[in-house]
Amino acid sequence: MAALRVAGCVFAEDEATLMVSAARTSEELAAMVRRRVSGLPLEQVVGWAELCGHRIAVEPGVFVPRRRTELLTRQATTRARSVLCGRTPVVVDLCCGSGAVGAVLLAEVRDVELHAVDVDPAAVRCARRNIAGGGGRAYQGDLYEPLPESLCGRVDLIVAITPYVPTGDLPLMPREARLHEPPAALDGGPDGLDVLRRVSRDAAGWLVPGGWLLTETSERQADRAAEIVAGDGLLPEVTRSEEATVVCGAAPR
Repeated sequence: MAALRVAGCVFAEDEATLMVSAARTSEELAAMVRRRVSGLPLEQVVGWAELCGHRIAVEPGVFVPRRRTELLTRQATTRARSVLCGRTPVVVDLCCGSGAVGAVLLAEVRDVELHAVDVDPAAVRCARRNIAGGGGRAYQGDLYEPLPESLCGRVDLIVAITPYVPTGDLPLMPREARLHEPPAALDGGPDGLDVLRRVSRDAAGWLVPGGWLLTETSERQADRAAEIVAGDGLLPEVTRSEEATVVCGAAPR
C-alpha cells in the first residue's frame, strides 16, 4: 500500500487487496506492484476486469473495459433476451476489445450466436479467450469487413463501443490509458464520432427489420450521434445515466 500511495494510486488499499488475492507468491506480488507503480492499468496487472459481475480476462496492451459500459451491456442483454421467441439471437460486437460485452451476453442470455470483431490482433486474441467457451467467434479486421456475408440482413443486435475521444482530447486522458491502451481504441477523430459514422452507415444492411445498433458516447456527443444514426435510416433513442450515455438506432420494421 505504501508503494502504491507514493506512486499516486488513489485507491491504494483496494488495489493492494486485489493484488494480494491474485498473486500466488510474494515474488509475483512484488512484480505486480512494480508494474502498477510503473503506470500499467490495474486490470492489466491482475489480468482481469469486472463487468456486470463477470470477470473478463484483460491482457497487456488491450483496452480495459470500463464500469460505465454496464449501461450498454444491460441494454444489449435485455434486447437479446427479447429475441428469444423460438430462435437464437444473432449479435455482432464491433470494436470488441477484450470481448467483454459479448462475454457477458453469452453468460446471461440462454442462447446467442455471437460474432466479435476488432482491428487489433492482441484484442482479438484476448476476446477469443473470453468468448470461445460460450461458442462466440472473434475475427480480426476493419469493422464489418471480416464478417461472413451470410450474416447480412439477419443480425438482431450490433454492439459497437467505438472510440469516441476527440483527437484533441487525447493528451488530457489519464496517463495509464494514453501509454498502455491502443490509440485506435481511444481516438475517435476530430469530434470523436468518425468510427461511429462508418458503423452507422452500413448497419441497416446487416440488421433484421426491428434490429438494433447500440453504441456508447459521451453526454456532449449524444445528440450528434443520434442525428448520425437517424441520417442512416435508423430510429434513434438516447439513454443516460450518471456515468454513461448510450445511443440506440432501431432498424424500421
